[in-house]
Amino acid sequence: MVRHNFEYPKEGTNTINRYKHQADYSLQTIHTIINTSPVLHVSFSPSPTDPFPVILPMIGQMGSFSRPSASLGDTLDCYLHGYVSSRIMNLARSSTSPSTTSSTSTPTETKTPGLPVCIAASRVTGLVLTLTPNSHNYNYRSSILFGHASLVESAEEKLYAMELITNSVLASRWENTRVPPNAAEMSSTCILRVNIHSGSAKVREGGPLDEKGDVGDEGTVGRVWTGTLPLWEQLGEPVPGPYNAVKEVPEHITAYREEFNRESKMYAEEAARKDAPVPGKKEGDE
Repeated sequence: MVRHNFEYPKEGTNTINRYKHQADYSLQTIHTIINTSPVLHVSFSPSPTDPFPVILPMIGQMGSFSRPSASLGDTLDCYLHGYVSSRIMNLARSSTSPSTTSSTSTPTETKTPGLPVCIAASRVTGLVLTLTPNSHNYNYRSSILFGHASLVESAEEKLYAMELITNSVLASRWENTRVPPNAAEMSSTCILRVNIHSGSAKVREGGPLDEKGDVGDEGTVGRVWTGTLPLWEQLGEPVPGPYNAVKEVPEHITAYREEFNRESKMYAEEAARKDAPVPGKKEGDE
């Protein structure tokens, strides 16, 4: 079966100019970074008269209400979770109409632009230690999305997004809690659907890279340790809450913890063992 690697088109807002060889415009890469980041930073302009932009830490996930089985390599919306009276929700409410529909819905439905936002996610996976302070680096995965945010109006799509976001905290958590949300929870929670216009990712994997002059200096090379310290997040042993009445930690929690820790460690260590990225050369090039 042939699988297509769809990419966001390069435009003025999303084109990476610095270290172009580390740029990635594929939907699969960009959406994966978003979906594996526990916190997304969402920026927007609060008003034409406010001199400062606003950046909020939020929780969110890529998804498609009209195509729930769509892969991360497909065109998706970004759903963001927030409180009903927060500033970003009020701005989105005044920027859109109830007729706004998902970008992945049928093309005959009416759409309005919504609130312009930028969504950023970053994960550091290694400390790259080189011969000079100037060439020290991180191994990292970062992603940026540009789009327009509107409030989700239908209860069905809202529940879809709430389940999607809950399960991003811990797999299968939604079905292992008291659901569905009650009326008070539904009314106090708002979901933003961001219709994505463009995006890009920047990924660094590999070991240190120094100038030829420093690498050829035997005195410096013999004195300064160089290499990479892999860095990954790890989930610790579950700590029962004060009113927990379940004696054994459920399997969906222990299994997720084990998989999360294993995959995080594996990725960071494998990234550290790769060759340093060289300008003008992509991974897989001869």
